[in-house]
Amino acid sequence: MSDDTVRMFVNGQAMRGGELHDALASARFVGRVRTAPVYRFFDFDDVFPGLAPVSEGGWCVPGEIYEVSYRELREQLLPREPAELELSVIELEDGRGSLSMVCRRLPVGDGSVREITAAGGWHEHRAAAVDR
Repeated sequence: MSDDTVRMFVNGQAMRGGELHDALASARFVGRVRTAPVYRFFDFDDVFPGLAPVSEGGWCVPGEIYEVSYRELREQLLPREPAELELSVIELEDGRGSLSMVCRRLPVGDGSVREITAAGGWHEHRAAAVDR
């Protein structure tokens, strides 16, 4: 990793095969990882997922890590992220930290959002939605 890059954890549309993955075209794929078990996972209108830190009832959310330049992050990825999410630092399963998009607030009682914590991740959730 150079001084011009940061680690970015993605768990939704920016992952390989997702609609936002082109925003990471120049980024280096580091690998598949999971978060520490301190997050819940939500589906916003079947369009994008949201990661929310919690003090209890969390699990290890699967995703991908990329080394991304600040320019790519600033100009390609962040402008395309939904307003319901914000950039933060998360904890990974192995204790390392990473940048990631997280929910601005815990989406409790919002009819357009449902928890998908048990779905196994965004790709699995989307595949199950197609099968319904």
